[in-house]
This record gives sequence, C-alpha cells and structure tokens, in this order.
Amino acid sequence: MNFLYINYPKWIQPQIFPGIKFLGLLRWYGLMYVFAFGTAYWILKKLAGEGALDNGTEKATEDDIFSFIATGIVFLLVGARIFSTLIYDTSGLYWKKPWLIFWPFDSAGNFTGLAGMSYHGGFIGGLIGMIFWCRMHKKPFWQWCDAMCVAIPLGYTFGRLGNFLNGELYGRITTAPWGIVFPLAERFSTSKEWVIAFAEKVGVPTVGRNLVNLPRHPSQLYEALFEGVILWAILWFMRKHKKFDGQLGLSYACGYGFFRFFIEYFREPDADIGYRIAKDASAPLYTNTSLLNFSTGQILCFMMIFGSLIAMAILLVRNKSKIEHRPL
Repeated sequence: MNFLYINYPKWIQPQIFPGIKFLGLLRWYGLMYVFAFGTAYWILKKLAGEGALDNGTEKATEDDIFSFIATGIVFLLVGARIFSTLIYDTSGLYWKKPWLIFWPFDSAGNFTGLAGMSYHGGFIGGLIGMIFWCRMHKKPFWQWCDAMCVAIPLGYTFGRLGNFLNGELYGRITTAPWGIVFPLAERFSTSKEWVIAFAEKVGVPTVGRNLVNLPRHPSQLYEALFEGVILWAILWFMRKHKKFDGQLGLSYACGYGFFRFFIEYFREPDADIGYRIAKDASAPLYTNTSLLNFSTGQILCFMMIFGSLIAMAILLVRNKSKIEHRPL
C-alpha cells in the first residue's frame, strides 16, 4: 500500500473459487445478491413483527411475506435485465434479437450468466411486482411498499459490494489518498503531460511505461455507504414516525435519487454512452469538468426525485385530515 493511493487487492477475483473448473462459475456478485435478498427478507419479517404490515385485525403471515418479496425479486430481476440491455447497451443487438436478453450463453456457447443489471430497471420492475402482488392478494399497496422500502437499502449495500469485488463500476481518477488503482480500468498514455503530472502527484511510477493505471474513486463503496447504510438508517428511524402510508416508500425513492445523483459526479459513465446532457460534448469521462455534464444515471435519478416529490404532495393532500387528527 502507498500512502497516496491504494492498489486493488490482488487476491480479490470475481470468482469465489478461481481456478477450480466446476466452481469457477460461482461469483462474488451473485453471492452478494443472495445476501441482499436475504437481508431484505429478514428486515421485512422484523417489520411485520412490529405490526408494520397489519391491516386492522388482519395480520401478515409468513407465507404473505415470502410470496411478496419473492414476487418483487422476480419482477426486479426482469426489469433490471430488460433496462440494462435495451437502455444501456448501445450495440442495438437486443432490440434486433430480444430473445437474447435472458440467454445466458455467448455466441460460442460459453456460459456467461446474465451479465448486466440496471438499478433503475430493477426499481421499476420491483415496483410493478409489488403493485401486482398487492392487487392479487388485496393488500394495501402503500403500507406494504413502505415496509419493503425500509428493507431494501441495507440489502442494496451488498449489491454495490459485489460491484467492488468484481472491480467494476469504478469512479473517476482522483488524487484522494483513498483512491484505488483498479486492474481493469482504462490506462493512460505517458506521452501526455497531464498524465505524468497526475501520476507524480499521487506517486504512481511512470518510468519505462507507455501506459499507466491511475487511482480512482471507489464509487461502489460510496454508493454502498450512502445509498445503502445511511439511507437505511434514515428510513429505519422514520418508520415509527411516519404520518401516512406511502411516506417511507417515497422517501426512499427521493433519498436514493438524491444520493445517487451526486455520487454520479464521482463515478465514471459508461464509455459507449458518455453524457446524455453535456455542457461540453467533448469533455472527458475520466474526470469531472463540469457539474452541467449529466450521465444517464443522473437523469433517471432526477426523474425519481421529481416523481417522488409529486407523489408525496398528492398523498399529503389526500391524507391531510388524517395527519391533522393524528395524536402527537
């Protein structure tokens, strides 16, 4: 370790058991999904035990909780995959051959899994899944949505840890002492003066090298902390102080959108997409040159914030009489 930056640990591999033929398909990212869903289920059960899902004299059963979260997970995964392939993939392949969206093999027949998931697609899919389940089982949607959205962030933390263990979705270059050199990140030519100057500033050796890997923001960990742990802590505190059903669910959407919007300034956009809106279309992606350069994620987060605030205002008006007569 260098005090001016951190080398990504060499012992971390995407595979849990690298080099073992039959276990090589087991990846940390997939395991993190198991932890994420397990954590969300555990918190949802705890909330049910506190009465958060009770509706008058009707109590939520364990079967209700399991089928609710299972339905949400299925819809979440479908939405995440569809959104990732149709919105974030720029090749146009999946628009031409939509049956490949859920095909887990490459053209050579090698198993690749469903590589590529979109949070915002998962958000939409999960939302549709919750609405579908509540309609089918005649449950109050906003009440169940509140409980689910309190459970989601802590589980989401594991997803971003999975991204870190995969060495993907890293941030922009930085001189911060906690910057990390990710092995799969873009290298920069030492023929450029700014690269030499930057490397010297953080202590990265350049002598005898044509290309150099520079430290970057560990944006996956920023997201795990703010969109995961901190957002969960806020909602966990709010759960016993909510004024109306839907307040927690919409607070989650607004809070996630807020944190993610600003963290996107530290996270490098996908190279094949770049900025959706830019003050300077030629601005590099590896560093932030303007707060007016917006990524796809920022636009979607803005829509989450705006939509949740509008919905919050509508629910406030609808529940005005209940709020005014609620005992302090």
